[in-house]
Amino acid sequence: MKYRTFLAVLTLVVIAATLGAACGPAATPTPAPPKAVTFGVIMVGPYNDHGWSEAHYTAGQYVEQKLPGAKMIWLDKLNAADRKGVTLDSVVADMVSKGAKLIFTTSDDFVQDTRTAAEKYKDITFINISGDDAMTGKAPKNEGNYMGKMEYGKMIAGCAAAMTTQTGKLAYLGPLINDETRRLASSAYLGARYCWTNYRGKPAADLKFDVKWIGFWFNIPGVTLDPTKVANDFIAAGADVLISGIDTTEALVVAGQQAKQGKKVWAIPYDFKDACKEAPEICLGVPYFNWGPGYLKIVKAFTAGTWKQEWEWAGPDWKDINNPDTSAVGFVAGSALTGDAKTKTDAFIKGLADGSIDLFKGPLNFQDGTVYLKDGEKAVWEKNVWYFPQLLQGMTGPSK
Repeated sequence: MKYRTFLAVLTLVVIAATLGAACGPAATPTPAPPKAVTFGVIMVGPYNDHGWSEAHYTAGQYVEQKLPGAKMIWLDKLNAADRKGVTLDSVVADMVSKGAKLIFTTSDDFVQDTRTAAEKYKDITFINISGDDAMTGKAPKNEGNYMGKMEYGKMIAGCAAAMTTQTGKLAYLGPLINDETRRLASSAYLGARYCWTNYRGKPAADLKFDVKWIGFWFNIPGVTLDPTKVANDFIAAGADVLISGIDTTEALVVAGQQAKQGKKVWAIPYDFKDACKEAPEICLGVPYFNWGPGYLKIVKAFTAGTWKQEWEWAGPDWKDINNPDTSAVGFVAGSALTGDAKTKTDAFIKGLADGSIDLFKGPLNFQDGTVYLKDGEKAVWEKNVWYFPQLLQGMTGPSK
């Protein structure tokens, strides 16, 4: 009897446990581990140049922080001077051997070699920064392009320079000459001219805007002009604001040195958000690329299997151009941009944001006098701005 009672009780316990498992809350599933992805970043300059290449390096770190399972492998200083005999193809082969399935090539200097690599490595996805092969149809299906609309950042830089200058002489330290560099220098000029005439009430003809090109994105001794010498020559010629278009910070460093000797000079570096730290007391601000959000979007799409070839020219987030998670380009005002100069620069940014200021609108002529945009004509950015054959009338310096 006791044995049968024990069996009955045991049966009831088993039934109750079974019913509890069936009717009770479901067990929390174990989350799937994040899908791992290894991506490569190839840089033309030093990863810590406080400019273009460092901005890309930090973008890779941003992806690693935001996307569990993402791992960056990188190589910097891929140029003929720093890595003689090393080719983009050999770097790609090495990264592929280490597991990279997605590779960012971060220079206009890599356009042709990226296309060639994409044709060779058809199972690897390539993103070339600053090129346009995906727009022109030259790119294989596994290659895309991404770029930020730095034209707006350069306009803001030009405005800050024009609001600060005491001599009316602005200098632009340029790298090599191509469509990108011509349109960026011209954007800085347009921003300067607008603020000079509209906020300071001065004639456009009284604003001097001189451009000198060193021959590459940064100094290569014996190959390029020395940017330190060019910057000193600008100041000796009367320029009191140096706007940099090169990847590194020589313009800011030289202006800081000259200021310590009693010169009233200022500078605007380029590319990297924290560039002003080299000489904050004379830095008016920095237009910079924020590659992180774009990189993250691309890596996420690639990981999810939804990446599609595109040519993207990403603009600022006008709600907050310095939002680190949404804005492709930004402008951080420097400590030397103060008073009315800062107030007017902020007003200029607001005008760009709401569309009340449109600088790529005619009448505008090229340097040789030919018509760029007729009176009232608005530029089609992909046509009239991306491709920029000359500097604008009012600027001095070579266009070719």
